[in-house]
Amino acid sequence: MSTRKIILAVTGSIAAYKAAMLTRLFVKSGHEVRILMTDAAKSFISPLTLSTLSKNEVYSDLIDGEAWNNHVELGLWADAMIVAPASANTLARMANGICDSVVTAVYLSARCPVFFAPAMDLDMWEHPSTQSNVNKLISYGNILIEPAEGELASGLHGKGRMAEPEDIFEFIENHFSKKKILKHKKLLITAGPTHEIIDPVRFIGNRSTGKMGAALALSFAERGAHVTLIMGPSTVSIQHQNIHRIDVETADEMYQAAMEYHEKCDVAVFTAAVADYKPAEQADEKIKKSDSGLELKLLKTVDIAASLGARKNNKQIHIGFALETENERQNAKAKLERKNFDMIVLNSLRDPGAGFKHDTNKISIFTSKGHSIDFDLKSKSQVAEDIVNTFIDNYVKA
Repeated sequence: MSTRKIILAVTGSIAAYKAAMLTRLFVKSGHEVRILMTDAAKSFISPLTLSTLSKNEVYSDLIDGEAWNNHVELGLWADAMIVAPASANTLARMANGICDSVVTAVYLSARCPVFFAPAMDLDMWEHPSTQSNVNKLISYGNILIEPAEGELASGLHGKGRMAEPEDIFEFIENHFSKKKILKHKKLLITAGPTHEIIDPVRFIGNRSTGKMGAALALSFAERGAHVTLIMGPSTVSIQHQNIHRIDVETADEMYQAAMEYHEKCDVAVFTAAVADYKPAEQADEKIKKSDSGLELKLLKTVDIAASLGARKNNKQIHIGFALETENERQNAKAKLERKNFDMIVLNSLRDPGAGFKHDTNKISIFTSKGHSIDFDLKSKSQVAEDIVNTFIDNYVKA
């Protein structure tokens, strides 16, 4: 096992005491650990304790003699930065680029993978503001270590408790051990909706956000793959050195871009919710409202997955998606065969929290080898990991 340079950032949460065990685990495995602490964290665990365990000075002040200069050096020095526990306050600051502590200063200078392990009560974790900040951090390429379930004072159970140190340690070790398994693979991913133009202000579209495709692009890129992400209209931001993003609007534009990159890709993943129809004509000027109503003649759009499926060579793998409302499994398996997919990911609009607009998804995966597996409702970043792992298990390790 190779040794790494680890930054452990400890923030203001009662779970801060677990940083001692986490530090011990990394040091025992031969890694070099440098500790950062917010002022609030010092109320829960002594800097001296962490300094003794890490055998290094603990940084807690942004301006402290050398500390102002060191935040850039530390960010460049590290192989990984772990924020554990990550309080709601620190998550908000990281997500919005607020540089008012040594933790956020080093985070903004970091050029290594950044992991964050949230710790807060259930209501704070589930609040839309916190979830928005978490999704921002994931879209920036940071990696969420999911909080665990715990029992609340009311007797209810819910997420929010920081993952145990042993689980965080194992998560980091697994991340680095599997990181480069796809380093020679070239991927093509379509994502988001398409907008089919009616006139300069109107279009035909759907509720797809592109979140699932973006999460998949990040997950594949983190494993070393070089990803071309063809994204329909979407507000999702995504940054990773292994991701080349191409923005398109219509189905025809997405098809042309996919055609250009498909021949050289090893894997094509079709997550985009391409509009099925487009107006036969596009008005150059805004169509005025009429008392007699408006009739549009619609034409079928190109079926990107089927068209490229017909061109697929025997070395390429195609992964498709099926969003169904009835006869879900039967329809997904039929689509798997019809479009020459090797894997298909099914989500049903009957499942609460799945499909468009949500930050979560619930999927089943079917393969051309006859394998199938069902997953529980998870965040889309975790769903992406499940999809990538299934692909690796069936088509890389096999």
